[in-house]
Amino acid sequence: MKPRTDSAQDRGAPAGTSIVLAGAGVTIDPADPAAAGPKTILRPLDLELSDRRIAVIGANGSGKSTLLRLLNGLVLPSTGSVQVNGLDTSRDGAAVRRTVGFVFTDPISQLVMPTPLEDVELSLRRLRLPKRERRRLAMELLESHGLAHLGSNSIYELSGGERQMVALATVLAVEPAILVLDEPSTLLDLRNTRMLRELLAGLPQQVILSTHDLDLAASCGRVLVVDDGGIAFDGPPAAAVDRYRALAG
Repeated sequence: MKPRTDSAQDRGAPAGTSIVLAGAGVTIDPADPAAAGPKTILRPLDLELSDRRIAVIGANGSGKSTLLRLLNGLVLPSTGSVQVNGLDTSRDGAAVRRTVGFVFTDPISQLVMPTPLEDVELSLRRLRLPKRERRRLAMELLESHGLAHLGSNSIYELSGGERQMVALATVLAVEPAILVLDEPSTLLDLRNTRMLRELLAGLPQQVILSTHDLDLAASCGRVLVVDDGGIAFDGPPAAAVDRYRALAG
């Protein structure tokens, strides 16, 4: 399938960015030994993901999250291959994850330190900066995302939306070339969803996200509709949303 774009703003990912799925599929062995055989989570896909902003929509259990996790090696293909900038996710997992930042639906699974400031500092350790410089840069990053006032708060004192924005800041701290987000607006109210949309629109990274928020999906240049472990539609937002609604109806 060839990528489809709607506007110059969304035409093409940053230079040198390329994600290619070649017959990439995922099957798992069932937990029940009496089951007939392996279960297909994602049927073999041939995709080139080179657009700047791509949304993935579909029903719960359709395979959206599995597709996204293939892109940075969190899930490895049972068949075929996934390559990111020429790196194979099965062979070059660490290098792929340095290239592809991943933001989970539930930020509490991603935030491991007691406070937002410490979490961003932890992300910055990869840059091997002196501790004082790392703390200064972490504060600057939080401030740039409007989170500086939460820097010393306990992660457990934050709202779900605040946690999600902190998780996004920790991933962006190391400037990945590609940003993948699994339903990033699930815990956000309307105000924070609008802020998220504006933030993503202004990022230099290629952005690939799954969402149930059709307005957020419509802000992307290309939308994939996932259904029953396969791609039911791949194209411009309006047509994709129409197809999704038809499948849901």
